[in-house]
Amino acid sequence: MIKFRKLTADEIECRIQQLRPGKKDGKVYALCLLYKDARCDMRILDETVGPDNWQRRHDEHKGNLFCSVGVNVNYDKGGERWVWKEDAGAESNQDAEKGHASDSFKRACFNWGIGRELYTAPDIFFELKEGEYFSDGTDRNGKPKYKSYAKFRVAAIEYEGDAIRRVAIEDSKGNVRFCK
Repeated sequence: MIKFRKLTADEIECRIQQLRPGKKDGKVYALCLLYKDARCDMRILDETVGPDNWQRRHDEHKGNLFCSVGVNVNYDKGGERWVWKEDAGAESNQDAEKGHASDSFKRACFNWGIGRELYTAPDIFFELKEGEYFSDGTDRNGKPKYKSYAKFRVAAIEYEGDAIRRVAIEDSKGNVRFCK
């Protein structure tokens, strides 16, 4: 059985998924999401089984784009036995077609176990500082909406078995904003 290593802190991206106003304190909070990009998956596949022992293909089924990732599971024995795992992807906000293909590839790689530990991440929720967000009008219920272009990164990560034990998130100035 092929075992892929866990992601390192510098391979994990962090982005704001949602901004929420505080219920009583008037502050703005960010809910962040941890993710990996397709280049990370390709590097780990190359590193683990070699660039000639994995392949990908994309197929459309009923309007959904699927990616299949095949791995030669006998790469270390000199033979060939290809095993395929697949998943569908979702379009991205930037380039719909490219994002769809990339997302399906990343999901297929999750099926191989690459980055699966990200599913065990704690809720990453912290207060934004003045200047890290701005007002963006109101929603249909008249509540304030906010936007942010602030950047955050994973500064450190520790694992216990297959789960994240601790993750630290820092801002662009190196200040730790979340650690759990």
